[in-house]
Amino acid sequence: MKQLPLTYGPSSHAIHAGEPDNDQARAHVNPIYQSATFGFADVGQGRRLFAGEEQGYIYSRWHNPTVEVIEEKLAALEGVDLRRADANRAVTGLAFSSGMAAISSLLMTLLRPGDTILTHGGLYGGTSELMQSIFQDLGIQRVLTDLGSPEVVEAAIRAADRPRVLYLESPANPVLDLVDIAMVAQAAQAHGLKVVVDNTFATPILQQPLALGADFVVHSTTKYLNGHGTTVGGIVLGTDGDFIHHDLWERRKLLGGSPSPFDAWLINQGLKTLALRMERHSANALTVARWLDTQSPVARVHYPGLDHFRYHELAKRQMKGFGGMIAFELQGGVAAGTVVMNTVQLCSLAVSLGTVDTTIMHPASMSHAGVPREQRLEAGITDGLVRLSVGLEDVEDIIDDLGRALGKI
Repeated sequence: MKQLPLTYGPSSHAIHAGEPDNDQARAHVNPIYQSATFGFADVGQGRRLFAGEEQGYIYSRWHNPTVEVIEEKLAALEGVDLRRADANRAVTGLAFSSGMAAISSLLMTLLRPGDTILTHGGLYGGTSELMQSIFQDLGIQRVLTDLGSPEVVEAAIRAADRPRVLYLESPANPVLDLVDIAMVAQAAQAHGLKVVVDNTFATPILQQPLALGADFVVHSTTKYLNGHGTTVGGIVLGTDGDFIHHDLWERRKLLGGSPSPFDAWLINQGLKTLALRMERHSANALTVARWLDTQSPVARVHYPGLDHFRYHELAKRQMKGFGGMIAFELQGGVAAGTVVMNTVQLCSLAVSLGTVDTTIMHPASMSHAGVPREQRLEAGITDGLVRLSVGLEDVEDIIDDLGRALGKI
């Protein structure tokens, strides 16, 4: 597979990193190895492959050449800044059939009954449900805390019973709160905790948590990394190759969370335009956020690129762009939100995010419906909150569509 110099930029890595350079047919676009199983030259080779004495492919739930392309490519993208600072710290990745498969498999490999996971409010609804239901049944305690200062993080760690992992999203879903990843990583790792960052909203183009001190990064590849809404997938990335390729790989193999080769191939095609798309997503979102900030039906706009956003300075320091996600609160609560979302025509009323088209949704009744209301409100997810994933349409048309909808309130 292709290895690019560290001096090359993100678009070059997104297009070339991980691409096979030994295809016998010399295909310009890497082929899809849509095969459940792989043959052996003889019994001896089969024995060696199963014993780990020879590298090769046995069964696609274990390894697949097409899946390995996106693992290599995303490892290159998440590791550019880290390897520029320390060339000996290589990043490696393991792909999964969904973002939740990646998150659950990683955390279930790191945690044991009796352990505590520290996190914050405002996480993706599925992640919150996982921690408060399945993890509780497994004897794993979740502690919610404010990650806004090293003193608070330190106190939370000291108060927890067998703290093992600190898990965060930055920007967080859906209110876009930010966490100082370098600060949290330094505080947590001083006590031996592993730091896991969900980097789905930012993507490795805008933020590289491993270079900021995180131990692991997770993505829902369903979102911006694919970019076209055609697949469901996830990935875990980090620098501990033994853990990822042995412990975590064993978990994926036995739980069956491996991605399909065709999904991996589609994700790879999306990755090739990731840098270009994130530039346009960010530019459009900033324009829309500034416009929403002037509209009387809008009570508040959450967007890292706005000067008055409370995490704006952290965003400028920690990120390379502000991303394509906006959250805004309407004066009329649920009723106003219902009018807006039932009126828009260009914007699609749909969950998920990060596709080329603009999508709009209501977190309280959709993505976070399974989160207890009190906990949801504490995280800033109000009844009138609307989440907007700003797409690549002409920005004037997005504003026109939203303007007509707001005018119906």
